[in-house]
Amino acid sequence: MIWSPVFRHGLVIAVTILTAGFGVGAQSVAVSRYGVARASDRLDPVVLSLPRGRADSARRAIDRLPLWAAPIASAVVPGLGQMRLHHDRFVGYMATEAYLILQHLKSIRERDSNADAYKEIARSSARRTFVLTPGSTPPDSVWRYYESMRNYLESGFFTLSPTGAIVPETDTSTFNGHQWLVARLQYGIGLNDPGASSSPTYPNALAYYESNAVKQPFRWSWRNAQLEWDVYKRTTEMANDAQRQATNDVIALIANHILSSIDAFASVRLLQAAGGVRISASVPVP
Repeated sequence: MIWSPVFRHGLVIAVTILTAGFGVGAQSVAVSRYGVARASDRLDPVVLSLPRGRADSARRAIDRLPLWAAPIASAVVPGLGQMRLHHDRFVGYMATEAYLILQHLKSIRERDSNADAYKEIARSSARRTFVLTPGSTPPDSVWRYYESMRNYLESGFFTLSPTGAIVPETDTSTFNGHQWLVARLQYGIGLNDPGASSSPTYPNALAYYESNAVKQPFRWSWRNAQLEWDVYKRTTEMANDAQRQATNDVIALIANHILSSIDAFASVRLLQAAGGVRISASVPVP
């Protein structure tokens, strides 16, 4: 098994924290009829992969960890409690933890890489004609904005009047036009009512529109850029897939911690119930 430097150092830190409150006396757990051996007998392949000084420190720290703390140790670092109980399945828990951490980091990198890609496609294809200053970079926005760009060919105008009061977009095939449609339906304003602006609920509908419609700096249009729009959609889907995988990795990591802790707890209870564990203390004699 290959141990990365980050994981090795994290193991040492976790062991140190967990054992800090338990004393540093020469207390040890003796062998029972279950044939439990000292930690150094089975943990050498693991601790020897650490730097020499840290290997000795980790071995002593694991030996000092009380049996009742094994479930806590496994909750912090899956497999650590199994180490203390000298169960070989600690390898499985730790291998799973390392794999899931690496997989999660990979998913995050893929998500971020695809996010950069679809934002660049949007800037260079759908938004480039709407920048306020030629040559400037359009402002960034949240995922909801980029998701809307997948579903609508155009954003539409924010206002149909170049000056004065805001006149909402009326083309319902555009994103802004759809927002105005939703606002009028929500506040009971007739779609074909010529006197809509005099309705008492019109200000509320207009406020809804202003809060949800896309303003000038964020306008877009995929017209005459169908190929780019298709690539954009596929890239956003890949970013979504990577985000879902990252979330699943976190869920699996939590499950690994819980399962390892429950396993260690059950093992400790079985040993206690069987009376197969006794505590002995060694006192140095001058």
